Amino acid sequence: MLGATIIATGCIAAPALAQDSAAASQSDEGGIQDIVVTARKRVETTQDVPVSVTAISAEQIERYDLSSLERVAASTPQFVIGRAPSGSGATLVLRGIGSNSSSIGLEQSVAVIVDGVYYGQGRTINEGFFDLGRLEILKGPQALFFGKNATAGVVSITTADPGDKLEVIGRVGYEFAARQVTGEAIVSTPLTETLGIRVAVRGSKMYDGYYKNLATSTNYRTTDIATGTQTVHNSGPAGEGRSKEFYIRTTLKWEPTDRFAATLKGNFGTNNNDNPASSSVYYNCPTGYAAKNPNVQCARKFQSSANRLPTALWNGANAVPYALDDGALGNSYRSWAVTANLSYELDNITLTSVTNYNWNRNIFRFDADSLSASNLPSDFNGTTVTPPYGGIFATEWSTFHALSSEFRALTNYDGPVNLMVGGYYQKTKRDYLAWTASGGLENSAATPTFRRYVANSKDSQTEGETIAAFGQVIWKPVDKVEVTSGVRYTHETKDSYFIQPYSHPTRVTQGVFAPGIRLPSNLSFNNWSPEATISFKPNRDINLYAAYKTAYKSGGFSNSGIYSPSASLADFEFDPEKAKGFEVGAKTILLDRQLRFNVGMYRYKYSNLQLDFFNAPVFAFSTINAGSATTKGVELEVEFAPRAIEGLNLRGSVNYNKARYGNVPNAPCYTGQKSTAGCNLLLLANGTTRPIISGETGTNQNLKGSPTANAPLWTATLGASYETPVGNGLILGLSVDSRYSDNYLASAFGSPYTRQKAYVNLDASIRVKTEDTHWEFALIGKNLTDRWYATGGLDAPNTGSGTGTVNGIAGDQIGFANLPRTVQAQITFRY
Repeated sequence: MLGATIIATGCIAAPALAQDSAAASQSDEGGIQDIVVTARKRVETTQDVPVSVTAISAEQIERYDLSSLERVAASTPQFVIGRAPSGSGATLVLRGIGSNSSSIGLEQSVAVIVDGVYYGQGRTINEGFFDLGRLEILKGPQALFFGKNATAGVVSITTADPGDKLEVIGRVGYEFAARQVTGEAIVSTPLTETLGIRVAVRGSKMYDGYYKNLATSTNYRTTDIATGTQTVHNSGPAGEGRSKEFYIRTTLKWEPTDRFAATLKGNFGTNNNDNPASSSVYYNCPTGYAAKNPNVQCARKFQSSANRLPTALWNGANAVPYALDDGALGNSYRSWAVTANLSYELDNITLTSVTNYNWNRNIFRFDADSLSASNLPSDFNGTTVTPPYGGIFATEWSTFHALSSEFRALTNYDGPVNLMVGGYYQKTKRDYLAWTASGGLENSAATPTFRRYVANSKDSQTEGETIAAFGQVIWKPVDKVEVTSGVRYTHETKDSYFIQPYSHPTRVTQGVFAPGIRLPSNLSFNNWSPEATISFKPNRDINLYAAYKTAYKSGGFSNSGIYSPSASLADFEFDPEKAKGFEVGAKTILLDRQLRFNVGMYRYKYSNLQLDFFNAPVFAFSTINAGSATTKGVELEVEFAPRAIEGLNLRGSVNYNKARYGNVPNAPCYTGQKSTAGCNLLLLANGTTRPIISGETGTNQNLKGSPTANAPLWTATLGASYETPVGNGLILGLSVDSRYSDNYLASAFGSPYTRQKAYVNLDASIRVKTEDTHWEFALIGKNLTDRWYATGGLDAPNTGSGTGTVNGIAGDQIGFANLPRTVQAQITFRY
C-alpha cells in the first residue's frame, strides 16, 4: 500500500530534510552538503551529530515560505500542529506524542527553542518566524540539553545575525486564495569593525479568509432571572479568519576580539485574527448535519460556521469584558522579547551565557460551540433539535511572562576526556481571566453590570520557578569512537490559585458551578534525566550511533478548568510525565559524497501521561495522569545530488511509527461511546475504576492498545529540485515536494469518528533570478492537491447522548483543519 502510494506520486515530492543548505564545508563542488546544527549545544553537522534531526536551511525556508510553525509542520513527516481557538491555543505532536489543547496549564511535549531560549506555550505558533538562519527538528526526548518539556522532541529556531558587509533584502508577496499581501524588509550592516546590526521587519494583511463561513444571522434569547423578562438578541455572521500581522526584530552583534562575542536580540510582534475558530470544522455528524443547526452540513471541506457575539453581550455597560463594539470575534496576540547571548573562548574552555525575558498577551472572543445556531426552537423551521440549544460565547484575557538564564562551559582539551557543565534558571507567571455566556442566561441584578449575561467567569494564576543543573562527560577512548554520558537535574515549584468570581444563580442552583471558592495549589517537582550515547565514525562519511535517553515534562495546574460542587483540587493538579527509551542509527554519505543514506530505529515509553478532557459527570475540565504510551519506529532518509547534473537534487524518506497507549484504565469515554465499545468502567471517588454492572452507566474506558492522536503508522516524502542557467543572465529554479500520511485518529481518546483518511500533500515552486542574485521572482504553491485533513478533533458541545450505555449516540465531531491550496507570487530584491 505504502509502496504503491509512493510510486503513484511519481515526481511528487516532499520538502528536503536537510538538503538545500549552506555547506558545512565548501571544499566539495556539488554533491551532498550538510547543515551546521547545535543539537548538543555545540557546533556539529547533521551527519556528525548522533541525534535524529531534520534540519531546514535558510534557503529551504525561503523556498516554501515556511514563515510559521504550522507551515513547517505541513511539510514535515510525523510533525503535526493543531490550532485551537481556546485553551493552550495549539497542540504540537511529534511521533504521535503531544499535549491536548484544551488546557492552558499544560506544557507542550514538543519544546520550541528560539535562539537558545525555551518558549513552551502553545500560542508560540502565533510568533513570526522569518529571516531565519536555520531550523532544526530534533526527534525523541531531548532533556539533557533542552530541559523540561522536551519529551517528544524539540523545534530549535535560529534567527539570522548581522554579517560583515552591507545586505539589503526587500520582498513583496501576494497569496491568491486569501488575498493576502506580505512585505518584508531586512537591512544588515557593520556599524564599526567590531559591531554589526540587523533589522528585519515583516507585515501582512489578509483581505479574504481561507475558510468559507456558512453562518447566517441567528437569534439568542435570554431570560432575566430577576424579572422573568425574555429578550431576543441578534447574532450576525462572524468573519472568515482574516488576519493581519506585524513583526520587527533588531539584532546587535559585537565581536571586540576573536575570543568574545555578544549578541543582543529584541523583537516585537502582533497577530490579529477576526475569527479564531475559522478552521474549526463540523466534519463528521451522525445525521450528516449539525445537531444544533440542521441547516449546516457536516463535511470535510474548507468551511465553518460561527456567529458574532449577540448584541447584548457587546452593547453598552452590559458588555462582556473584552468584547468589541460590533460583537466581532477575534484573537489578538501581542508579544515582545529580549535575548542576550554571550560567548567567551578561553584556551581550552568555551563559556556561554543566554539570558532572556519574554512576554505575551492573548485576548480572544469566539463562538465556543463553533456553530451558527439559535437558542429559539422556532428558528429551526419545524426540524427537531434537542435542548440545550446552541449559543455558547466566550472571551478570554491571558498573559505570560518568563525570565530565564542559562550558563554553560564546554572544554576542548586534547586529551580523551572533555566536559560540558551548566546551570539554568527560569521564573514564569501566567494570569488567566475568562467569561462565558450560554443557555440564554441573564441577571439584571448582577453587579458589576458586565456580569448581566455571564454564565460563569474564571480567575486563575500560576507562578513558576525552575532551577536546573546539567553535565556531560565526553570520552574518546580510541580514535573514531566517542562515548558521552550526562544527566540533568530539575527542581520546579508552581504556586497557583483558581476562583470563579461569578456564576449565574441558575447554574449554581443546578449544581453546575461553585463560585467564590478559592482553590490554592503549591506544587513542587524534582527530576533526574540521564542520557548516554556511543558513536563510531570509521571515516568522515559514516556515523553509527546508539543512545539511551530520558525526559521529563512538568506537572502543574489547569488554569482553564471549571470548579463545580462535585469537583476538587485533584481535578486541577497533575503530576509530571516522563519518557525513557533508546534509538540507534546510521548516517552515511556514499558515492563520492553524492548520496546520503540515513536510517534510524527507536523505542520510547511514556509514563504518567497527561490527558485533559471535559469531565461531564462533575462538569469540569480535568487533567489526569493516565497510564502510559509507547512509540517505536524506523526512519529512512535518502538524498541524491549527482555531480554529473549540476543543480539537481532528489530526496525522499519513509517513516514507520507505531504509537500506542499502554494501560490507561481511567481515560474518559468519547461522547456516545457505548458500553459494548469499551465505555464499561465506572470511575470511583478515590480515582480508581471498576467494571460496570447491570443497570449502571459507564464513565471511563481503558485506552490500552489504542493509537495516540495524530499518529499515522506510515509517512513518506519524495522530492526533487533543479536549478540551471537559462541565458540572458537568468537562472531558473524548479522544485516539487510531497508528503504522504497514512490514516490516523485526530482524538486522544480513541474515537473512531475522528479518523482521518490517508492523503498526499503536494508543494511546488518556480523561481527565476538574476545571476548576481539581485532580483528574483517566484511562484510558491502549497497543498496543491487541496486536501482537507484534521490536525485535531473533539466532540461538539451539547451533542450526542447515552455515553456508557448500549444505546449511545455519537456526538458531532469538530476538526481543527489545515490550510487549503495556496499560491503566492513573490518578488525579492537583494543588495
